[in-house]
Amino acid sequence: MSTSLSPDYKRIWRAARGPVIVGLIIVAAAIVIALARGGGEDGALDPDSVSPQGSRAIARLLEQQGVQIRQVGSIADAYDAVTGDSTLLITQPNWLTVEQLETLREQAGATVTIGATDGALVGLAPSTRREILVEPQNRQPGCGFDAAGVVYIGGVTYDGPTRCYDGAVVRDGDVTLLGDAAPVVNDTLDQEGNAALGLRVLGQHRQLVWYMPTLADAAAGGGGGGDRDAEGSGLESLYSLVPGGWWFGLGQVAVAVLLFMAWRARRLGPIVTEPLPVVVRAAETTEGRARLYRRAKATDHAADALRRATIGKLIPLLGLPSDATPAAITESVTARTGRPGVEVHAVLFGPPPTTEQALVQIADDLDALLNEVGSR
Repeated sequence: MSTSLSPDYKRIWRAARGPVIVGLIIVAAAIVIALARGGGEDGALDPDSVSPQGSRAIARLLEQQGVQIRQVGSIADAYDAVTGDSTLLITQPNWLTVEQLETLREQAGATVTIGATDGALVGLAPSTRREILVEPQNRQPGCGFDAAGVVYIGGVTYDGPTRCYDGAVVRDGDVTLLGDAAPVVNDTLDQEGNAALGLRVLGQHRQLVWYMPTLADAAAGGGGGGDRDAEGSGLESLYSLVPGGWWFGLGQVAVAVLLFMAWRARRLGPIVTEPLPVVVRAAETTEGRARLYRRAKATDHAADALRRATIGKLIPLLGLPSDATPAAITESVTARTGRPGVEVHAVLFGPPPTTEQALVQIADDLDALLNEVGSR
């Protein structure tokens, strides 16, 4: 005895099969792209990502301190970008071969890695050994990182020449090994001294090469530094397993899916606008940035920002061009206020403060000077 679908089920299937097929294609394409990119959380350790595991906050702090960040995503671009005057950050050192890591380390002025394990340590820091995995928690420096103070960090621990934070941070020559990404990700940057530690290890040079390896880099080098099989061959990238014509076909399918969705989509009419439910005060951005400066003990950068803002207001009041030199600005302010030139120069262009009290004094002096010029 055979069974058949009732007319209702047939009608439902005919109506639903199009969206079901489209959904399956989209899911399959998403899986392929995710695997090809190496997986991981979306935006993890990306200097442009605002996700909890992204690194936009530390990247912006570094740029404000004059560090130029160059993000690269392939081993070839990394070789071209790294110089002896740059710091190199490798977010996934275990995906690279020993030879690749040795070459990058020799080219860079300083190298910083996150979560490096046994295979990667051979190319990065041969005299350092991996110990155990530990849970993140507040740890004392116990070494020369006293300026950062207590740091919230965990992950891989090491035994090396300069051992800090219970082994979660180790310096071996010009290589700094971080046990996990706590000092550089948005989610934990504001905990304890994480921001100060991140700025110190990543701001060693004026240029920072932010290298985010993919599995394609491991295939290009013949295998990953931390995941080799018994014969020494490495992981084969998913890119190399897919014939070239398939990528063209996948692009055609994507175009077809978009056209199908546009054809079948319900016409919803004009967009209805409504006011945003939340109004964010502009002062919150300033207050948040100030808290980060305070945690990072960046009084010098805060003073520089105050001075630049004051000079920007003084120039139009004094009738000076935007590219006026410090000497011209000092002379004009002296003529307007009658203050000694040495005093004016010290307020506007003097050395950075070393304490919070000195920073507050500079802020008061700048405010008073601006009021004097504006009232005359």
